[in-house]
Amino acid sequence: MHSTDPAGADAGERGSRTTTAPILRGRDAEIAAALEALDAVSGGRGACVVVEGAAGVGKSRLLAELDRMARRSGFDVVSVRADELDQYAAGAALQSALQSSGGSHRALAAADDQRLWLLDSIADALEDRAQRAPVAVLVDDAQWADPATLFALRTLPGRLAASRILWALAVRSDTERPTVARVREDLERLGARWLTLGPLPQRELRQIAADILGAAPSPGFARLLRGVAGNPFLASELARAFADTGVARTETGEGSLLRQSIPLSFRRSVAARVERLPEDAVHLLQVGSVLGREFHLGTAARMLGRPVGSLLAGVEAALNCGLLSGDGPRLAFRHVLTRQAVHDNLPLAVRTALHRDAAECLSGSGARPAEVAWHVVMSGGPVDEDAVSTLVTAVREMSSSAPDAAADLAQRVAGLLPAHDPRRIVLLTDAAEYLGRTRRVHEALDLVDATLPEGLEPLREARLRLVAAEIHQAAGDDAAAMTHLSKALDLPDLPSDLRVRLLKTKATGHVYLGDITAAEETGPGLVEASYRSEDPAVVVSAMVFQSQISFYRGHLSRALERAEQATRRAGAQAAALYLRPPRIPALWLATVLTATDRLAETERVLRAGQREAEALGLGWSLPHWHAARACALLEQGALDDAAVEAEAGLMVAQELEITPPTPQARSVLALVETRRGDLLKAGAHLRAAAAGSGTGSRRYGPWLAVAGACLADAEGEDGEAAAVLAGSFVRQEPTRLLALPPSHWPAIVRIALRGGDRSLGECVADVVRGLSEEAVSRQIAGAVSAHVDGLLQQDSRALASAVTGYRSTGRPGALASACEDLGQLMASSGDTVSAIAHFEEAAHLAAASGAGRDQERIRRRLRRLGVRTAPARTHPGDRQGWEELTESERKLIPLVVEGLTNRAMADRLYVSVHTVNTHMKHIFTKLGINSRVELTRLAIERGISGDGGV
Repeated sequence: MHSTDPAGADAGERGSRTTTAPILRGRDAEIAAALEALDAVSGGRGACVVVEGAAGVGKSRLLAELDRMARRSGFDVVSVRADELDQYAAGAALQSALQSSGGSHRALAAADDQRLWLLDSIADALEDRAQRAPVAVLVDDAQWADPATLFALRTLPGRLAASRILWALAVRSDTERPTVARVREDLERLGARWLTLGPLPQRELRQIAADILGAAPSPGFARLLRGVAGNPFLASELARAFADTGVARTETGEGSLLRQSIPLSFRRSVAARVERLPEDAVHLLQVGSVLGREFHLGTAARMLGRPVGSLLAGVEAALNCGLLSGDGPRLAFRHVLTRQAVHDNLPLAVRTALHRDAAECLSGSGARPAEVAWHVVMSGGPVDEDAVSTLVTAVREMSSSAPDAAADLAQRVAGLLPAHDPRRIVLLTDAAEYLGRTRRVHEALDLVDATLPEGLEPLREARLRLVAAEIHQAAGDDAAAMTHLSKALDLPDLPSDLRVRLLKTKATGHVYLGDITAAEETGPGLVEASYRSEDPAVVVSAMVFQSQISFYRGHLSRALERAEQATRRAGAQAAALYLRPPRIPALWLATVLTATDRLAETERVLRAGQREAEALGLGWSLPHWHAARACALLEQGALDDAAVEAEAGLMVAQELEITPPTPQARSVLALVETRRGDLLKAGAHLRAAAAGSGTGSRRYGPWLAVAGACLADAEGEDGEAAAVLAGSFVRQEPTRLLALPPSHWPAIVRIALRGGDRSLGECVADVVRGLSEEAVSRQIAGAVSAHVDGLLQQDSRALASAVTGYRSTGRPGALASACEDLGQLMASSGDTVSAIAHFEEAAHLAAASGAGRDQERIRRRLRRLGVRTAPARTHPGDRQGWEELTESERKLIPLVVEGLTNRAMADRLYVSVHTVNTHMKHIFTKLGINSRVELTRLAIERGISGDGGV
């Protein structure tokens, strides 16, 4: 893909020697639609235009006209054009175009998954430029764009909808590339303006011919134009072919043309023009058509076995006849149809042989692996060792920016190899791994199932089963993962490092399943073997595993110590940063901190870790960071912000097509909506969480259980609520409770008691008493223990102790709950004065956190005691208008007025850019606007300045 300047290009003639574009004929309606889009963007709203049609119908010419109009209107134009060779290219050409034209960008992330980094880098550059002037992003021949650019085109128009950016794509209507079809579907869903270019009427074709000929064409020549089927480029070529002869302007010309067997199809027309050239020019064009629309003369010379100098006469002939252009550093066919015609006129056997020669020639000259890969695929095989090596390099380079496209190429390359070639299995294993990073998980597992019966040698089978297990774990199907791991570990003669990885993954699976005993018993010496590894990621992972075992056994001091050691070790050894959740040390450390008296540190750890992961482009981890922050904010009583973090995590998962979006985030949203009072939304989130938790997985069972129980309790289904809890918090693993932050533990006891399950409440009490002996959790565990005992024994002194204990823990939700429980007990004993005091404190805390349903329930209790209070605050989702913005949303308004981009706002507030994106969407929804321009105007009208003053 190349940066272009289409303002002066002709109808499909980028790079031609023509400097003045002829008039664009027959597209008045399309130009009017393009002007409307430009006006919308100038007014502050994003817009998207897709120009679709057959080759040569004028898509490039219309895009060039749009470029000209945009520049005339003061737009900053970013223009790129793809060619066929880009289909297997790594990286994003759109990002390169932004950098080369002066856009701001961040340093390349050294990550194994660069999708998020590429998206954020392109988004940052575009948003920064859109602050200074409206931006037009023009992508020509998008059907051939590199996979990462297509990914950006699918994702960023929605993310940047509030910025002054026009997205304009030209794409062939007959493309069969699946990724292009998905771009079209996503842009249609966003409301893109579709401009379908059909054939032009004969009147416009005659005008095009007249523009080129300088006079009206003769009736005979006009009849010949009917043979181009309304295609303006073919009409132009027909006119140019005879512009110098004069016959197209005379009646005698018709007979001459017919007697000379001038073809009525473009392909035969091009063939006739090529045949009239010298032999050197013919050979140059034929080889050049194999190399691509643009090609280096030196490469063509090597393929022809000729010195470059000996081809100069042929080059001059090809340039003079108008088939090639030499304006840039490479020779280029004047139009892709011209190149395609020359290419298709070659016999199939010649074409495939030349593509094979091109692959060998380019491979030896240091060309991009993507170019070599394209030629190998076009040659149809067979492939030699060097070609396979180049193809594998192309696959692995592409895997970081477009894993799904890399998987497709890997499978295509594997199909070129003999059935029992060991390299074929390596490629299919890689393809399964790459597909496992996307939502095409079922395809990945189908590929594994299709490959396994091939009688693999043990080493390759074990590696394939490890990939399958990791895919199953990522998809939440821990039972299926364990099956693959057990079968792999039964294979003979596995190298020790692979066996350690298999055992470590199996032990982690037991942790996911909540079977801590089995995790401890997996592979005697596993931890010791991991510590001997030269891979720092394995060592850090072993530390995290030890911390997890200690944590779920209730030894929080030891768990915290190991988690902090693992985090420090990972910070000093970059390789350990790429561990997968939940083995990321800082992510796990935050989980442990949330259960201790050091809750305040959780936010710092999560913010720093999240921003580092974002900066490095570790997109696969970001949904987990957002979910962890949502849990911590929920524990701190910040319901609005917890919901935003959960939504941001789901948004990132959707953008990157990670499967599944963590059910933990959905569970948090269900809990938030239950406390706000929107039980329908809570139910929808809970169903989505259950659907995303995977077949037979218990990993997110505690979160699903407590969210489901709280919803059932809110709906008055006491028995069902208690049953949901009993099914998750089984007696043999009581410390499964630790999968939830401490504020939720009393709610489990309360719901269990309402449903008549006292034994579960006592089980929780036993666990919490043990935790209160741990130095790092003595305060919060002591408060929770008193709270639980107060509920079990209906003991007002214990509940009063819990209230006192909670006041210094930074958990207002837990304090509100204890105040309400104590108030209820006081009211039932006749101490109305004390009851009212405790209810009023609970109501104040509920109102501050946005828990409208909790507030309303407490108001009803106060009314029974004769106290009238103001109506409960409704939750933000039901409110509209400026006054309904949350505190976090209000903080963004002065920064928008100041002109900061979303990235700059995130840096200023030390939060994730995805958190800012989510806040901004909420602001637009509440205010009924859809652009930053409108928001700035409203803010200024209210006297809000860029420095936060009024």
